[in-house]
Amino acid sequence: MVSNTAVVLLSVGCLLTMPALALAQDDLMAKARQQFEPIPTAAPELPGNAATPAKVELGKMLYFDPRLSASHIISCNSCHNLGLGGADAQSTSIGHRWQHGGRNAPTVLNAVFNTAQFWDGRAKDLEQQAGGPMVNPVEMASPKAHVAEQLKGIPGYRDPFAKAFPGEPDPVTLGNVQKAIAVFEATLITPNAPFDRFLKGEAGALSPVQKSGLTLFMDKGCSACHSGINIGGGMYAPFGVVEKPGAELLPPADKGRLMVTKTPSDEFVFKVPTLRNITLTAPYFHTGQAWDLRQAVAVMGTSQLGTQLTDDEVDKITAFLESLTGEQPKVTYPIMPPSGAATPRPEP
Repeated sequence: MVSNTAVVLLSVGCLLTMPALALAQDDLMAKARQQFEPIPTAAPELPGNAATPAKVELGKMLYFDPRLSASHIISCNSCHNLGLGGADAQSTSIGHRWQHGGRNAPTVLNAVFNTAQFWDGRAKDLEQQAGGPMVNPVEMASPKAHVAEQLKGIPGYRDPFAKAFPGEPDPVTLGNVQKAIAVFEATLITPNAPFDRFLKGEAGALSPVQKSGLTLFMDKGCSACHSGINIGGGMYAPFGVVEKPGAELLPPADKGRLMVTKTPSDEFVFKVPTLRNITLTAPYFHTGQAWDLRQAVAVMGTSQLGTQLTDDEVDKITAFLESLTGEQPKVTYPIMPPSGAATPRPEP
């Protein structure tokens, strides 16, 4: 039988421990808030490209319409599939006539919060990015002039463009296609992840293992690059700061941001990817050659931090990354206007 003295001592111990745990939780939350921000629940406004329901709806139709590609087979959603975390579960995407792109397709989810678009940052925003794949001969392969020509050949697009861009004498243009797709993509945000709830004050939103992983993520230095609202996406960094990860993950022919800036110091520099919804977007890195998130975490430890993470540390950091999966966008597949007799035909 347990003595009354033992019960009292146990109770006192619990009372002393509980405030200490609460203080540690508060310290962790305060430290996290200094480095991260929760995803908002409403889509942000795009400078110079005001969102309207008509423009968002048009952008959604265009995002899913494969007729923006020369073959009439590939849409924006082909490589940024909203059912696959905004990516495509391929190392590199398949484009026009079975060509493969040079890099892994980044997720479109929360891309509005990135400092720039593409792995090398060559597009300053979503609007500029939207035009790239359509005219790229390896991806959708539609010449610039043909995008508007194609859409003008689909009678049912006339009214949606007029409503989205009222007062314009000729609203069906490549520029307006990019604007419409951009405002739709800006709605593709994933709020209310467990980590977001934790940042907002819900201490129980993270499990004890995830809290340990968050502590490691900050203390080991991961958050030096993967911080802010998107847990990444806000800066550029060399891949292989301490140790080059090997040619499979860092092919010597892909010089990264150097190919954009022509600045020697930008060799093998890439935009730091967002870690939001990371468990949904395998494979990882710009090569798409790491299919295991634990492997990716370990590689980042050795290559970027010069740290050989233990299996336990990798497990805990990976558990924290699982807390970054938010509410996925609820998108109703649009009914697009049919092609007509005068609609340009697909390329064979």
